[in-house]
Amino acid sequence: MSSPPSSAASTTVPAAKTPLRPAVGGALWIGYALACTGATLFATKAIIVKLAYAQGVDAETLLAVRMILSLPVYLAIGLHTLLPSRRGPFDHANGRLILRAALVGALGYWLSSYLDFKGLELISAQFERLILFTYPFFVMLFGALFFRQPIKLKSLAAFTISYGGLLLLFLRDFSLLGEDAALGAGFVMGAGICFALYQLFAKASILQMGPRLFTCVAMSAASVVVIAQFLLTHPVGRLALTPHIWLLGVALAIGGTILPSFFMNAALHRISAQANSMIGTLSPVITILLAVAILAEPLTGLDMLAAVLVIVGVAVATLADRR
Repeated sequence: MSSPPSSAASTTVPAAKTPLRPAVGGALWIGYALACTGATLFATKAIIVKLAYAQGVDAETLLAVRMILSLPVYLAIGLHTLLPSRRGPFDHANGRLILRAALVGALGYWLSSYLDFKGLELISAQFERLILFTYPFFVMLFGALFFRQPIKLKSLAAFTISYGGLLLLFLRDFSLLGEDAALGAGFVMGAGICFALYQLFAKASILQMGPRLFTCVAMSAASVVVIAQFLLTHPVGRLALTPHIWLLGVALAIGGTILPSFFMNAALHRISAQANSMIGTLSPVITILLAVAILAEPLTGLDMLAAVLVIVGVAVATLADRR
C-alpha cells in the first residue's frame, strides 16, 4: 500500500490543493510488483466461486457473503485513514471526491462483479478468465477515445501477442461449450467493459485521495449496493449457509477481494491504467494452473502455448510502459 507524502513535502504546498503524484523511476517496479500480486490474488476468485457454486449457492447470495465479510474491514481501515492525526494530504477528500469514488466503486466492484459472477454460473473458470481479461483492450481503446491517452506501438504489439494466446483458448472452449456459452460469455464481456471503465475513472480519484482511502470508499459503496441487491431479491434466511460455504466466503473476501483491491489500487497510484491492466492478463494463466490443480480441469499443449504468449506480451508491455 502506498504511504502519503512526507510532512516536509506538504509544508511547501498546501495539502488541500496538491493531489498525490504517481511514482517515477525505480519506484515503477514497485507498481509492477503490486499489479502482479493483485492479478495473482484475483485469479483465485473464479476458483473459489466455482467451488461455492458446486455447493448450490447462487450469484447474488455469494456476492452478499463476500461483501458482508469485506465491509467491516474497509470501514475500519477507511475510518482509521480519516483520523485527524493521520489525515495529512487527505484533508482535501471532500464530499464530491468521496461521492465520485463511491460511484466508481459501484461500477467496478458491484456491476462488474455481478456480471462476472452471473457468467461463472454458465461457463468454466478458465473460459471466464480469458473473456474477462479482454478488459485491457477496452482500457486502451476507451483511454484513447475519451481520456486522450496515447496508444504506443509496442503496447499494440504486446496486445497482439497476449491476445493471440487468449484467442487460441477462446476458440477451443467456445466450440466445446453448450448453448449457455454465448450468454455466459456476454455477461463476462460486460464485466470486462465495466472494469476497464473503472480503471480509467479510478486513476484520477486515486491520485487525489490516495489508494488506501479510495479503496475503502469504493469498496464500502459497492458492498452496500451488493447487500441491498441481495435483500431486495432474496429472503434474509438464505444467508443460513453451511460452515463450508462461509469458509469459502472468508477466502473469497480476504484473498479474492480485500488484499487484491488494495494491491491493484496501490499499483494504479504508481503506473498507468494500461500497464496495470496489461499485467493483469497474467491472471488467466494463473487461473488455468489453479483450475488444473484444484478443479481437476485438463491442461493441454494449447494451454501451455497460450500461457507463454500471454507472459511474453506482458513483458513487452511492461518494458514499453517503463520507458
